[in-house]
Amino acid sequence: MNSNNCPAPLKAGAKIIVGMSGGVDSSVAAFLLLQQGYQVEGLFMKNWEGDDTDDYCPARKDMLDAQQVCDKLGIALHIRNFSKQYWDGVFAHFIAEYEAGRTPNPDILCNKEIKFKTFLDEALALGAAGIATGHYARIGYAQDHFQLRTGLDQNKDQSYFLYTLKQHQLSHALFPIGELEKTTVRAIAEQQGFITHDKKDSTGICFIGERNFKDFLQTYMEKQQPGDMITPEGKVVGQHTGLAYYTLGQRKGLGIGGGYGNEDDAWFVADKNIANNQLIVVQGHQHSALLKPALIATTMDWCFQAPHLGQKLSAKIRYRQPAQACTVEAIDAQQIQLRFDRPQRAITPGQSVVIYDGENCLGGAIITEAIL
Repeated sequence: MNSNNCPAPLKAGAKIIVGMSGGVDSSVAAFLLLQQGYQVEGLFMKNWEGDDTDDYCPARKDMLDAQQVCDKLGIALHIRNFSKQYWDGVFAHFIAEYEAGRTPNPDILCNKEIKFKTFLDEALALGAAGIATGHYARIGYAQDHFQLRTGLDQNKDQSYFLYTLKQHQLSHALFPIGELEKTTVRAIAEQQGFITHDKKDSTGICFIGERNFKDFLQTYMEKQQPGDMITPEGKVVGQHTGLAYYTLGQRKGLGIGGGYGNEDDAWFVADKNIANNQLIVVQGHQHSALLKPALIATTMDWCFQAPHLGQKLSAKIRYRQPAQACTVEAIDAQQIQLRFDRPQRAITPGQSVVIYDGENCLGGAIITEAIL
């Protein structure tokens, strides 16, 4: 045992249970672990009941694909239903955030509450030393602690979704494909004859799949009240159908007709006035109302230790974004304030800001507001 009582990294020969999703990434993760000398088993999670149909969430097809890969690899596949845990730990919060006018990220909460809590606990109960998933991320070990690092394939890096993992989770986790490019992963799957080698990547809400988002939210949320779309100057330019159905920076679906503003410039959501049930809209992708240089975030999770005041770092305010240079302007046990070198577009309450020091992900927090 090392000086800070942190477990040592998992070694070849240990029993590892792979979260088998029925996709190409987890298939190759299981194969690579076998090649490296681990004892490998799989586990398929069913986490959604609701309106589970083949049109939306083809869980049965995914399970059959996972089983076929496990059979080909000669490993056992455990099947577990975590639907109640998903509803209680992820989905209820997801809906509550939308009802409050914020825009949550269910994939992050799903990793925290299901994959690296419920699944990890189940794997340990089955006698495993740890779990593995098909995430594009890496785990480092230095100075007696674990580090969450970006995936080698920067186009697929998923460390943004994993920032809530702390030392306990990281010490029991492996990301076997984190050192690979996606094209290499698919090539390995094809070479091994996996049915998943050309399967489309999953999209949409974690474990729920692709939906008509507004229709889906309407099924589970309290009825939303329509209201005015207004400019920052207070001019009414249209009607919204409920603040929950819009997110900052959104362009599509606003339905603002001609006769308002400059017809050559698109309209974007710039803010929400929750108290007055008003959607603030502006014209132009780079309108000043969309750009803010700083943010405040709370509900912080640090992989090892928090950054310090004045530290120069980088951060992402959304997944598909290069990390942006920033400085820690204020921090305490409740919240962090970051100031970016360049103003950021559509900083969105409810989303996560994830903070990096080079390739190391330090952790992150939930954005509460953008500030000047």
